[in-house]
Amino acid sequence: MLVAEDDRRQAEVLRQCLRAAGHEVVVVHDGRAALAQARHQPPDLLVLDVMMPQLDGLEVCRALRCDSDLMVLMLTARTSEDDMLVGLEVGADDYLTKPYSPRELVARVRTLLRRKRGEPLTANEKLSVGVLTVDPGRRRVEHAGLPVECTPGEFAILATLAGRPERVFTRAQLLARTRGIERHSTERTIDVHVMNLRRKLEADPRRPALLVTVYGVGYKMTGGAM
Repeated sequence: MLVAEDDRRQAEVLRQCLRAAGHEVVVVHDGRAALAQARHQPPDLLVLDVMMPQLDGLEVCRALRCDSDLMVLMLTARTSEDDMLVGLEVGADDYLTKPYSPRELVARVRTLLRRKRGEPLTANEKLSVGVLTVDPGRRRVEHAGLPVECTPGEFAILATLAGRPERVFTRAQLLARTRGIERHSTERTIDVHVMNLRRKLEADPRRPALLVTVYGVGYKMTGGAM
């Protein structure tokens, strides 16, 4: 795992925290070193601070996305939703604002690595895609830190899509996830749920960037701007 953090004290905290969780860690302290190291010896995941010398984290992430699908967890002291969306637009897989707890950091790292390997998550782990968080254990949804009310069918669809971002699910597959929740669901019901979710989550429901239609197939969830 690669950590790019210019604050040396904070970098050491990150190193110790991640090592304690069983990860091998390489630390660099500026953006150019992060980019060079990631390209020379690609890590499983890059923990990337936004504010760094040489190149900032946004520039590093943007450059990596030209030739790499490396998992990136971005760290920043910026807390506005617009700032979060900028990070996601350049290709970050997840976004964590400072101050954060070591426990939250390790949980986010674990989730991203399991997502990369295609492994199922445990019931008490949260699913994070951009500024959207789905908590299957508590059946809660948050968008940019604010709670979002969902019907059981809507929640089942969100949890399915958030569990495998960028994977395309057919309407039939999503319908199977709602069986037992909504006895009389049809594939048309899935379209209605997605339409309602877009009204709750998208900046412009007519031009969705989170819940994306793959024409002739079904739907997928992306980490794009919302």
